[in-house]
Amino acid sequence: MWVSDKWRDFELLDCSRGEKLERWGDYTVVRPDPQAIWDTPRNDRRWRQCDGRYERSSSGGGSWDRGRLPQSWQIGYGELTFNIKPMSFKHTGLFPEQASNWDYIMRKIRSAGREISVLNLFAYTGAATVAALAAGASVCHVDAAKGMVAWAKENAASSGVADRPVRWIVDDCAKFVEREIRRGRRYDAIIMDPPSYGRGPGGEVWKLEDSLWDFVSLTAGVLSDDPLFVIINSYTTGLSPSVLTYIAESVFTRRFGGRSESRELGLPVTATGLCLPCGAACRWETLER
Repeated sequence: MWVSDKWRDFELLDCSRGEKLERWGDYTVVRPDPQAIWDTPRNDRRWRQCDGRYERSSSGGGSWDRGRLPQSWQIGYGELTFNIKPMSFKHTGLFPEQASNWDYIMRKIRSAGREISVLNLFAYTGAATVAALAAGASVCHVDAAKGMVAWAKENAASSGVADRPVRWIVDDCAKFVEREIRRGRRYDAIIMDPPSYGRGPGGEVWKLEDSLWDFVSLTAGVLSDDPLFVIINSYTTGLSPSVLTYIAESVFTRRFGGRSESRELGLPVTATGLCLPCGAACRWETLER
């Protein structure tokens, strides 16, 4: 498991009975988490005195009881700064377990010894984009949701990297990659964070199990002749890390050489000293010369 254990402004305080208690900067929130199937004691008083809570509805979906939460606030991770905003479907605009990937992205770019261009697909609010920009890369940020791209621009400004070489694209990711292939544009690194299910701007249906192989195969067409790395994230329950390795080995290693490694992503739980699994990631990279 790749554990994101270097946080100071975020803390997973506890998790139990399908929920997790988190600290985001100065604020504590309770949110659902289907992985927390255990019934361990809730001894932390903040379970009952949290600043905000996302509550499931018996009819589906849910809503925030914002309590003492502001509309937005900021948290930092190293040199990066992110804007947190409680939003629909329990999200806050940031996945803190991805911090281990941000560390990897920055380390790989800074040690490359050359200019690196990054394509970030399904790029959401741009945490990986900001990390790559801070490390000195140029980035093309692509997401189908206009609001998420606007939020990513806010994060870039808050992190002091808005003036770095970045293209902000609102588009369906597969269609954009197809056009980039026709244009002959290439990238040294690709990051993708595809949803389990979604729809593109034109109503295109995306289901991870049905679409991931074709999409990953497509992205190989925009990698440069000297690629640095590819990251594939997955939050789909039941899709094991080994599946991501098989795909990466079949697509990237077969064509470019190198190697891939996949693991669960996790966050340490303060109350127990254990780790909560939070999806999986695959990192493919070329071998060092």
